[in-house]
Amino acid sequence: MTRRRGLSARLKLTLSYAGFLAVAGALLLAVVWGYLLRYVPDNPQGLLGVSPNRWLLVRTFFPAAAVAMACLLLFGLVGGWLLAGRMLAPLHQIRDAARRAGDGSLSHRIRMKGRQDEFRELSDAFDSMLGRLESHVDEQRRFAANASHELRTPLAISRALLDVAREDPTRDREELVERLHAVNTRAIALTEALLLLSRGDTGTFTRESVDLSLLAEEAAETLLPLAEQRRITLDVTGGAARTSGSAELLLRMVTNLVQNAVVHNVPAGGTVTVHTGTEGAGTGEGGTSGVGTGGVGTGPTSVLRVENTGPPLPPEVVPTLTEPFQRGAARVRTDAHAGVGLGLAIVRSVVRAHDGSLDLVPRPAGGLLVTVRLPGAP
Repeated sequence: MTRRRGLSARLKLTLSYAGFLAVAGALLLAVVWGYLLRYVPDNPQGLLGVSPNRWLLVRTFFPAAAVAMACLLLFGLVGGWLLAGRMLAPLHQIRDAARRAGDGSLSHRIRMKGRQDEFRELSDAFDSMLGRLESHVDEQRRFAANASHELRTPLAISRALLDVAREDPTRDREELVERLHAVNTRAIALTEALLLLSRGDTGTFTRESVDLSLLAEEAAETLLPLAEQRRITLDVTGGAARTSGSAELLLRMVTNLVQNAVVHNVPAGGTVTVHTGTEGAGTGEGGTSGVGTGGVGTGPTSVLRVENTGPPLPPEVVPTLTEPFQRGAARVRTDAHAGVGLGLAIVRSVVRAHDGSLDLVPRPAGGLLVTVRLPGAP
């Protein structure tokens, strides 16, 4: 944006300091002059014939007052220029950091030294903003790279199958169609997951009153055949937990959590427990271990907990589970319910869009405890 160049802030502050000193000096001289005139008579002999009269006082006082005012103005200009430069030095650091950030260097930090004041608060806030922005940009870059790789894989497989069919016309077409259908289905699922993740990140949805307990029951009913197939006990407990948000996104969040708990479980005889409820104001802090994202306010909180059995998870792996296309150790599957690596990423995105918090804590005996807290609704 092009603007007309004006006076610098340092020059404005300097003129302000000098003007204030000049006005203060003039008022002081005026007060002194007023008191002097009050007690000096206006006659040729002066007071008792020996003291100076007003004419003599004016002749001697005005030149000295003019010199004092000139010195005062000069002192105000020089001192104001130095003081303004010292006061505005932190702003120059913040300006340089902002220009570096504008040029794409997000790793630079101001780290302003000194005691806490308004400039230090601004510097710390700016550093914190740069940290979040750098983290977000890095996350988006990783997401774009991973998404490109994941989308390229089914396309490459489809091309390879078609090349094989073109080079070998006698190949079984039924098998080719079946494999192409499976690859295409997976690509569509990945694309829909990416669209859902983008929708959750932007937060463009209509809010309505939603009961998490009803969503938990619906998700459990949908995934019950899968749980029975894997000989896993699926239980839904708790009471009503109302919140405000998108019923479609929240249902996908609950479904992803329950499906993740069923798929990443022990081979047989495992359990999945889904619990809903509410917590009062001031409660609902995250676990002491694991990973937590987001935060809720101080009002009533609606809580959803999904706990499952399964193989032990290393604590250092848990924070990576909510990243897109990241799969924890010993959690990669090759069956029909392998997923596309976006299940918990979508959950985190939906939770953030609803101003909630997500806590993942590995269970000592194996498996994972996932807790979602959302702002309660009346």
